[in-house]
Amino acid sequence: MKKLFMVLGLSTILLLSACTPKPVTEVTSDQTSIEWNNDQMSEIYLAGGCFWGVEAYMEKIPGVYDVTSGYANGNTENPTYEEVIYDNTNHAETVHVTYDKSKVDLTSLLVYYFKVIDPTSVNKQGNDRGSQYRTGIYYTDEEDLKTIETVMAEEQNKYKDPLVVEVLPLDNYALAEEYHQDYLTKNPNGYCHIDLSLSDDPIIDPNDYIKPDDETLKKTLTDIQYEVTQNNNTEHAFSNTYWDTFERGIYVDVATGEPLFSSTDKYDSACGWPSFTKPIIPEVVTVHEDTSFNMVRVEVRSRSGDSHLGHIFDDGPVDRGGKRYCINSASINFIPYEEMSEAGYDYLKSYIQ
Repeated sequence: MKKLFMVLGLSTILLLSACTPKPVTEVTSDQTSIEWNNDQMSEIYLAGGCFWGVEAYMEKIPGVYDVTSGYANGNTENPTYEEVIYDNTNHAETVHVTYDKSKVDLTSLLVYYFKVIDPTSVNKQGNDRGSQYRTGIYYTDEEDLKTIETVMAEEQNKYKDPLVVEVLPLDNYALAEEYHQDYLTKNPNGYCHIDLSLSDDPIIDPNDYIKPDDETLKKTLTDIQYEVTQNNNTEHAFSNTYWDTFERGIYVDVATGEPLFSSTDKYDSACGWPSFTKPIIPEVVTVHEDTSFNMVRVEVRSRSGDSHLGHIFDDGPVDRGGKRYCINSASINFIPYEEMSEAGYDYLKSYIQ
């Protein structure tokens, strides 16, 4: 939590910034220099259960400048924690996220948010119960509403039950007491209902990787690529392109270009096909039961292209999760690290070790 942002609301922040100089460069804990753009600062308020964990999670996301904890959209002004808990003020524990739009957009922030909440749960997240733990997206800029509604609609497609996340203009917001701010930093073993490591995953938008029609695929793919990805065939072991490739970079779907795997997670399994311990993020692949050849196996396919990639086995490195993603070289293209920016994958370079 930064001292400049101990005030309420972005309008107040901008007023203060007019008379209080703020450095454009900040040195983070890992000594990485970050250039912040003052004229690109924006804000969103997110309720997702206990604000200790939500605050710690959101402030880990690249492009987020600051996060503070508070109480939003209740029926009284400036409530205390005790009043929220015991006096039925109807406030939601909410974090105020200030972010640099030149580094991260609202859509990405909301995708990160939905990773760690149950949007169909009423007044319940993790072990917490009560209206103060409800989910909500509270905005101060009317132009943000369209983005919020678009993300909500995409999330609804993932659930049978209706989403119960409140989407409302911000109202009656109050900063929480000092002991709540950066709570998990002050108390590393404190209660947290979410997986903070999910903030380490990049956001890969499937809308950026649309599958071409079949006629186009037949023209752009080689015969073996088409047979493997579209007709579920398998190439020969030890005589395919990437089985012994271990350069730094990413592997993308040959049909759509969607990033699927990273060299960070590739290893030599001695099976004769490219082997990975996991996809670059779980969402970019789908899994299906495969009963062909009188066997029961787990098939893995790409998300956007629905390309047949290979199979998943449980004989991978135990210290890396125990999975082996056995992938056909014909299903993927390798993009060397040095060529990722030119190829449009610059946003993933920081995730390649």
